[in-house]
Amino acid sequence: MRIATFNVNSIHARLSFVLGWLEARKPDAVCLQELKQTTEGFPYEAFRDAGYHALVHGQKSWNGVAVLSRAPAELVEAGLPGAESAGSRLITVRIGEWTIGSVYVPNGKSLVHADFERKLEFLAALRAGIAPMVESGTPYVLGGDFNVVHTDLDSFAPDALRDAMFHTSPERAAIDALLETGLTDLQRNLEPEARSFSWWDYRGGSFHKNEGLRIDLLLGSASAKARATKVWVDREWRKKRDEQTPSDHAPVIADFE
Repeated sequence: MRIATFNVNSIHARLSFVLGWLEARKPDAVCLQELKQTTEGFPYEAFRDAGYHALVHGQKSWNGVAVLSRAPAELVEAGLPGAESAGSRLITVRIGEWTIGSVYVPNGKSLVHADFERKLEFLAALRAGIAPMVESGTPYVLGGDFNVVHTDLDSFAPDALRDAMFHTSPERAAIDALLETGLTDLQRNLEPEARSFSWWDYRGGSFHKNEGLRIDLLLGSASAKARATKVWVDREWRKKRDEQTPSDHAPVIADFE
């Protein structure tokens, strides 16, 4: 089983890029974020032609999440109870014995913006919403763009950016609370000292300088953790290909027994 997460930064702008990545990496399930497309406007046919079912919770121009799967999938829930005002940011599906969620945590904008408190409220609602699935004992994976730098290893400049946006103690504590439900950061579990990033600013040559952040995560329940054999950032697919501009995020991929 291969499960990935990918913030595509507009499925309309990145459709051919994503289809090329699917053909190259052949994941069994993919959590997509930042579709910037309505549920009805999602390009279902293009993904069917590529061999994927799609369950989508979209939103016009903003947000939007989906799960692609090779096998038929069943919708568990679209949206996050208690955080509806945040937009289309969570979808949960069932694929065989696996439950998979795709989440797009609010950015927060700045420490003094009202959206920062809304971000923390969303993360608290997310913890409450996922706890029953983690506790069920079945394999559960929550993949997405968490917009939080959980540890100093996850930032290219942890000292300079300490207490800056994405690096604050309340944001990090919110990720700690998610993990306290029984989830594990699957990449960090297998690579406890790795410094690999999943997002780089388009500006200033950040990607080529490797001045990035690791904010795209795959979190797994105990039974998912036990099966995980490899997790990596697919940095090759953050590069321009055939004049196609990539997302500012790279996919993150996990292989399971």
